[in-house]
Amino acid sequence: MKCPFCKGPTTQVVDTRESEDGDSIRRRRRCLSCDKRFTTFETVELRMPQVVKQNGMRSEFDEDKLRTSFKRALHKRPVSAELVDAAIDHVTQKLHALGEREVGSRQVGEMVMKELLKLDKVAYIRFASVYKSFQDVGDFTEAVEEVRKSPARKAADRGGKPAGKQSVKQPGKQPVKQQN
Repeated sequence: MKCPFCKGPTTQVVDTRESEDGDSIRRRRRCLSCDKRFTTFETVELRMPQVVKQNGMRSEFDEDKLRTSFKRALHKRPVSAELVDAAIDHVTQKLHALGEREVGSRQVGEMVMKELLKLDKVAYIRFASVYKSFQDVGDFTEAVEEVRKSPARKAADRGGKPAGKQSVKQPGKQPVKQQN
């Protein structure tokens, strides 16, 4: 590590501490040439994979483009910013977890569609209409039927309860478990 003051090539680590959140390491260093002290921080640098477009062109993954896609699909829909941020984080975590240097734009689009299906069905249809290049009303009808049959939809209809057991509340009694 070069000294930021005299540009001397030799420094000594005086103190090392882990940050409170555990995401970085703080080091106090002393320059052996000018004897001045300075602080450095070490953090993990995770690189996002490059996105390979349909035409073969490659571009850097851009989280702003991802956020714009979500915003367009969710325009005037009742979905909180926190849920959108969580969905974006989920997509980026999935991309990191792939461990690939390159990922197809189709794969990213499919991840976005899965997250939108969980967030808002209308937003899913909006995104799918552009993503899948709907040509007529029949394409929309197929997409709506797909949403109606989706497991996310069925769970929402049951109030988030797993399949098979539902709680039925009877007046003045404890909820009773029923088999479907």
